[in-house]
Formats: sequence, C-alpha cells, structure tokens
Amino acid sequence: MGLNKNPEIVKETAVYLVLTAAAAAAGFFLQPVCGILVLALGLVLTAVHYGFAKQRYRRIADLSRGLDRILHGQEEVLIDGSEEGELSILTTEVQKMLVRLKEQTDMLRASKTNLTRAIEDIFHQLRTPLTSMNLTVALLAEENLAYEKRIRLTRDLRRQLERISWLVEALLKMSRIDAGVVNFLRKDLAAAEVIRKASEALLIPMELKGQTFDVAVGDERLSVDLSWTAEALGNLIKNCMEHTPAGGTITVAVTETALYTGFVIRDSGPGFVPEDIPFLFERFYKGKNASAGSIGIGLALSRMIISAQEGTITARNAEGGGAEFDVKFYKSVV
Repeated sequence: MGLNKNPEIVKETAVYLVLTAAAAAAGFFLQPVCGILVLALGLVLTAVHYGFAKQRYRRIADLSRGLDRILHGQEEVLIDGSEEGELSILTTEVQKMLVRLKEQTDMLRASKTNLTRAIEDIFHQLRTPLTSMNLTVALLAEENLAYEKRIRLTRDLRRQLERISWLVEALLKMSRIDAGVVNFLRKDLAAAEVIRKASEALLIPMELKGQTFDVAVGDERLSVDLSWTAEALGNLIKNCMEHTPAGGTITVAVTETALYTGFVIRDSGPGFVPEDIPFLFERFYKGKNASAGSIGIGLALSRMIISAQEGTITARNAEGGGAEFDVKFYKSVV
C-alpha cells in the first residue's frame, strides 16, 4: 500500500485541513488578513504533520519489509536505521524477540536431529539381538535338536532378551531424566550403604571371575537418592568389572570434605584409549576397548543421574594403570 493511500495518513491530513479551513473562515469573518495568515499557517502545519507522518510510516514499512526478509531467511539481523524514540525501542524489542525465536528454532532443530540419531542408534542396537533371536528360535524349532544344544540356545536367547530389556529400561530412564519428570528423593545416607546397594548385584559375577572388590569407606555421608545413585555407581563398577581381567582388582575409595563427598572407582584393566576419554559419557558411544555386548549407554546414564543431583563425574587413566572414575556429590550451601 502506498503511503499516500494509507487511511490513517489520509484521515489525519483531512482533519488538519478541515480544522485549517474552519479557523481560516473564522479569521476571514473577523478580518481578511487574519484569515489569510491563519490559512497559510494551517497549511504549513498540515504539510509539516504530513511530512512527519509520512516519514514515520515509511520507517514502519521498512521495519515490516525487514521482518519479512528475516522470516523468509534472507537476513538474520534486523537493521535499525531510526533515531532514538519509540520506533527505535520497538525495533530493539522486535530484534530481541527474533533472536530468542532463532535460538528456540535452533534448539528444536538440534533436538530433532538428536532424536533422529537416537532412533537410528536404538534401531541399530535392537537389530543385532533381534536377528540373533530369530536365528535362535529357528534352530530351537528343529525336531531332532540335541538336548545340550537346546539348553545352550535357550541360554543365549535369555541373554539377548535380558539385553533388550536392559536397553529399553535404560532408555526410558534417560528420557524421564531428559524430560525433568524424575523426582530425586535425596536423603542423608551413609556412603557405605550406597556402595553396598550399587555393588550387590555384581559381587557374584566378580567372584566368578576371581576378581577382588576392595572398598575403602568410613563414616562418610552424602545427600542423594539411594536407588538412582546406586544405579549410577553400579554402572561404573560394572564397567570396571567388564574391563578387568580374571584375578584383577576393582577398588572404591570414598572421601569427604566440607564441599563434597567423593567416590574414586578404579580397576586394574588396560585403561582407556586416550582418544576415547572425551566421548565416554556420550549416548551410544562405544570405545575401542568396549566389549562385544556393550550398548554404550551405561556411562551416559550414570552421568545424567549424577549431574541431576548437582554432582560431577570425570574419567581418566590411573597413574598405576587401569581406568579411574572420579565422582563428586557436592553439599548444599546453607
């Protein structure tokens, strides 16, 4: 729409002209010279008002065209060519809104990309055990299958089912933490109780491998959710167990300071490949020394649980060899 056809400008100009004509008529009634002066002054004021209004609406039109270009991806920044004033303030506020919308758009795009990758990773993780299970079921259907082989295939089938079950449960837990719907029931607990619960399901597998589980813990305490924290530390202990050779040692050392309660979990295995360390806690990442059955979400889940309780976790190679996890749960500042 042309500025001269803008209904507001036309209306305002018409009002000024009507008022000018009325004032000039009154002036002519009193004295012709007075009427001419009033008419001239009114026309000048009308022209000045028209010029300012036209300039104001031209700047608004420029702002509108700039927004249109941004919406169509032709520009990323709204250029403000106006002087200080209400229009400049409006342009600044619109610019802030555009920046915020762009940030949200980028976040949504990144979330969509991450979701796509996660679905691809989940499919990849499920495809292998499902393929193996299909083959196992086909073999179990053979009529003349030997008893020993049937037992072995049944055991393999159960192992694959447990793997899928663990994967689904871990992914559900991770999604709940991501969505912020997990209510961590933090209580004052003894560190020894947390370690006991974290390791109770792993003691028999370690014993079968001839591994030593050495815990150095005293009266240290911390404020955490027992079940979730035990799962996080249990994943770390399990990782150490899987990478420690038969007859090796897994140690847990607990310390407490005025700032935090810390757990150092160490194994006597080969340690981490240095280039793997920055990515160990990423979802579905499997290092070069990962076991064949590794899924790559145990460490990621541990970090999510620990971080959700204001804790930190780092991984490194121990000085004497082996892998080492350093976990710290910070105390609330009163």
